[in-house]
Amino acid sequence: MDESKRIVEASKLTEEDRSETSLRPKCLDEFIGQDKLKNNLKVFIEAAKNRHEVLDHCLFYAPPGLGKTTLSHIIAKEMGNSIRMTSGPVLERIGDLAAILTNLSEGDIFFIDEIHRMNRLVEESLYPVMEDFELDIIIGQGPSAKTIKLPVPRFTLIGATTRAGLLSSPLRDRFGIIEHLDFYETEELVRIIRRAAEIMNIEIDADASKEIAKRSRGTPRIANRLLRRVRDFAEVKDDKITCDIAKEALNALGVDGAGLDKIDRLILNVLVKNFGGGPVGIDTIAVAISEESDTLTDVYEPYLIQSGFIARTSRGRVVTEIGYKHIGVTTPENNFQKKLL
Repeated sequence: MDESKRIVEASKLTEEDRSETSLRPKCLDEFIGQDKLKNNLKVFIEAAKNRHEVLDHCLFYAPPGLGKTTLSHIIAKEMGNSIRMTSGPVLERIGDLAAILTNLSEGDIFFIDEIHRMNRLVEESLYPVMEDFELDIIIGQGPSAKTIKLPVPRFTLIGATTRAGLLSSPLRDRFGIIEHLDFYETEELVRIIRRAAEIMNIEIDADASKEIAKRSRGTPRIANRLLRRVRDFAEVKDDKITCDIAKEALNALGVDGAGLDKIDRLILNVLVKNFGGGPVGIDTIAVAISEESDTLTDVYEPYLIQSGFIARTSRGRVVTEIGYKHIGVTTPENNFQKKLL
């Protein structure tokens, strides 16, 4: 299965860069949702500007598509500085890190996406940079090797990760601001969809906005993607996105009322029909649906658990009463989930 092509996949698809950039809010006041985080950032940014200092290093952790990269761009704009972007897997050697750091200006933002996937040697070389703004470079080998401290401009490192548990403690402890982004409420997604529709010059009904929001899995990136696909249906059938057109388009895309696609429903059906609702191990489920266990854990499972369709127990995954109801199967009396209550 190619999960990168799922319409409800929270990770960015390759063709979305340009369209996503046009919809990205430019300042904190335009950013919808994450109110507590926004209020904290406003204070931190204002305080740093008043002291004429760089902002403390920031770590944002959350599932894909919730706004980590967008917030990094906003912080750079609010601080009045430039942003340099890269990702953890790209930084394979210390020289790769040095090339970026030496091209930074005072106060710039250095954004590393998926920072938990950074090479360990590169990560360790980043420690003195974050603390003292000096990069240790070793010249030569053996007894004649020398360490040179290369000064770098004072900057703000922003790390983004979807797997905070994979970050080493030394790296995590060097961030002064650590924030988690939550999934969005339906009303927040409605506002995001209406803002995007206005930018895209699309007329959309309030009910249609809510219908798309309910199926967006609490994720703005998915909401904007579904909006673009529903727009295609509307342009062919009508000039306006109505609730009926939204439902027709989303059903045609295989996204049901709870935001599940055919693979999500396959997982629920396999658990119920093949394994009696569980408990069953993740490797067994992966074999049953012809998928890698890591992909199942990272891509499919989080939303099913977060929405209450399945539960993770010490004995394996089980389907909840909500999961049974969603696929139209009566919950058995001996359901394992009931015994947990």
